[in-house]
Amino acid sequence: MQISIPSQPLSKALLQLGEQASLQIFFAQNLVDGYQAPALSGNLPPEEALRRLLAGTGIAFRRNGNNVSLSRVADAEAAVLDTVEVRGSFEGGLLGTYAGGQMARGGSLGILGTSDTMDTPFSMTNYTSAMIEDQQARTLADIVVNDASVRTTTAPAGFGEDFQIRGWSVGSGEVGFNGLYSLVSSSRIPVQIIERVEVLKGPGTLMRGIPPNGSIGGSINMRSKRAGNEPLTRLTTSYVSSKNLSAHMDVGRRFGEAKEWGVRFNGVLKGGEASIKGGKQDLGLAALGLDYTGERLRWSMDAIYLDDTVEDFRSQIGFLNDVTEMPAAPDGDIGFYPGTRLTQRDSTVASRLEYDLTDRITAHVAVGYRDGKARQIFPVNPERSDAEGNFRVASTFYDSYSETWNTDAGLSAVFNTGAIGHRLALGATRLTQESGNAYSAIANDPGEWSNIYDPVPLPAGPTQRLEPKRSSEKTLTSIVIADTMSFAEDRVLLTLGARKQTVDTENYNTTTGARTSGYKASAISPVAGLVVKPTENVSLYANYTAGLSAGRVVGAGYRNTGEVLDPYKTKQYEAGVKVDWGSLMTTVSVYQMARPAGQEEFYPDGTKSYGYFGEQRNRGLEITAYGELQPGLRMFASASFIDGKLTKTQNGVNEGNRAPGVPSSMYNLGLDWDTPWVNGLSLNGRMIRTSSMYLDNANTRRLPGVTRFDVGARYSTVIAGKPVVLRANVENLTDRKYWLASGTYATNAAGRTFVLSATVDF
Repeated sequence: MQISIPSQPLSKALLQLGEQASLQIFFAQNLVDGYQAPALSGNLPPEEALRRLLAGTGIAFRRNGNNVSLSRVADAEAAVLDTVEVRGSFEGGLLGTYAGGQMARGGSLGILGTSDTMDTPFSMTNYTSAMIEDQQARTLADIVVNDASVRTTTAPAGFGEDFQIRGWSVGSGEVGFNGLYSLVSSSRIPVQIIERVEVLKGPGTLMRGIPPNGSIGGSINMRSKRAGNEPLTRLTTSYVSSKNLSAHMDVGRRFGEAKEWGVRFNGVLKGGEASIKGGKQDLGLAALGLDYTGERLRWSMDAIYLDDTVEDFRSQIGFLNDVTEMPAAPDGDIGFYPGTRLTQRDSTVASRLEYDLTDRITAHVAVGYRDGKARQIFPVNPERSDAEGNFRVASTFYDSYSETWNTDAGLSAVFNTGAIGHRLALGATRLTQESGNAYSAIANDPGEWSNIYDPVPLPAGPTQRLEPKRSSEKTLTSIVIADTMSFAEDRVLLTLGARKQTVDTENYNTTTGARTSGYKASAISPVAGLVVKPTENVSLYANYTAGLSAGRVVGAGYRNTGEVLDPYKTKQYEAGVKVDWGSLMTTVSVYQMARPAGQEEFYPDGTKSYGYFGEQRNRGLEITAYGELQPGLRMFASASFIDGKLTKTQNGVNEGNRAPGVPSSMYNLGLDWDTPWVNGLSLNGRMIRTSSMYLDNANTRRLPGVTRFDVGARYSTVIAGKPVVLRANVENLTDRKYWLASGTYATNAAGRTFVLSATVDF
């Protein structure tokens, strides 16, 4: 685009650029007062012209379609921190956005600090608030599925959201909140509290400590919203088919002479029918974020209250052993168990403090508390589905609670020994969690016959509802040391570290209160990571990590319901190459991971138990690309290939079979385009492809592959002097009916869904 702007006051130069590049540039006059813009002339992309005009001013910009907003670089979404300062931070400042604004330049690695993608010996994706908003994500699951290595194993309006990374399960209870596990909802995580989402592929044990339920495929960390330098008062109203309405208020302010104090509040009210016909999904959310940024001291606190109710939630269903061909998936608006209900209430308080003891030494401490309670009218299948979709269903009450404390503290120091640079970190973590449940059922209830295509209402449940009692107490502690060494002017980075972990678990009978079992185990988890940069834009990396994971808690419907399985060890080997092409980032990686295989064991009386038998080994190849193909055209594309096998099985049964619930290939492509013919109009589309997979260890029950298409548009304009953004998205455009796999169970995916919203800044 031909740009011609003479040297003049910055405010006038910005107005001229807006006219020449068809941009609407929003800024406060006092933000640009006193700055003189340089002369610009030539064929320049609009964003490059903006960068040149703002160079040296400390002002950053954020583009949304043809709308551009300016703010001080201290604003959380635009901050590009000094390299040494960032690497000395644990969960502090955010790195700047990559070309296109949908992805960040890097993210947090816990004890290893905040790091640029090119300096990281791991594979990561870091989503910004721009992608969250423009895709109209409602929960965390809507965002993480943009990466082909990540899939959700439940659909909207389910009783929980679980994820799969590199073929391994990651529960929502293991999602990090500013670096601390188990502080957010164990069912659904609303995006209204999220500024960024950081996805680490592979075990994150050394970086953040032991995941509470033993996930190894990767970790998901959310960064909470903070007040930006410019005042924010934003109202978003939304409609989701069918007949679900919501209102979201987002308010942020900074105070003090240097705007060192910040306040950010998010409130949400939602209600109405969701993706299940006749169902209901209500949400009440209040989240308050406070922060202080001084010369040496940084402090933040978050307080969150969530009240989430789903009636006729979307459930999983199992199939009889003799079912070798899956029935066709039902319509996406069918719930298998009409009459179910889930009510969840969560209260969370978390705080973090960082202090620069010297210019090179930083100390931090973080603590979080969560009280979570859930009450469910829950289905149970005395007889699972046959090939025609017939099954028996009975009704129970399954209520639970969990109380979690999580603490993290440490020191980091930046120094040199000769020509070698060091970032040395020491840390300790402690997570304590008490869990309890009450499983109220009618003894020997045969249930009633139903069908997945025409389900009957859930029959009457027990007359007595038991109060949840303690089922387990878990304490996870660790100490860690890690050193990232830099050689040859930062062209070679070597990370060595080890975390000593201890898992201490006590299990209790929920009826008598008596201790039934327990264990205490320790292990040292080493990590070695290497980054070699032969050129400025190429990073070759490799890592090895091993860790101890706490055993999972066995869910409802098993002989050993509530049992906490023994801890287990896992190892990962990974290597890859990252190339930054300027406005496009690409990564190719290969890996191998193995862990004990979770399986069901059936008994002659029709009951079953759950445990670890044999080993599951996943080997994979991942390809990722994101950025801006050309000015105004953003892309996120990825592919994942997994060879998931069962090995070391009991008596060789199912040896070499494909691991259940693990697809062999997955593909994603997302595009977001600012149209040149209508100012402020942007179009987007997304394709998500998942190959076939098996539901059982014997590989007799196969789910077919599926391709889902999403499309959307947004229009950014100014009405009565206020910036307004109108968005419309259609998910599952072709209304495809398909199954989602969750281990050996399946869920019908949501059908075509319309999402409309209007956002106005006051």
